[in-house]
Amino acid sequence: MANEKRTRKLKGIVVSDKMDKTIVVKVDRFSFHPKYGKRYAISRKYKAHDPKNEAKIGQTVEIAANRPLSKDKRWRLISIIK
Repeated sequence: MANEKRTRKLKGIVVSDKMDKTIVVKVDRFSFHPKYGKRYAISRKYKAHDPKNEAKIGQTVEIAANRPLSKDKRWRLISIIK
């Protein structure tokens, strides 16, 4: 369990649950423009392993880094927040 504290965790919104045991999670982060100082959003999609197919579109979830499970899947579902 001590190793679990060091794993990278992200929160995002499920945008697709059409694949079996896989969800697509959109994670937003904010950055500042170097010259103008304006804050803007950067979003990225991650494929995460959902073994019980319990997450649905629109739910907020927490995912954690994992060993490679397939070509694109490097994350796993930890919990459903909303």
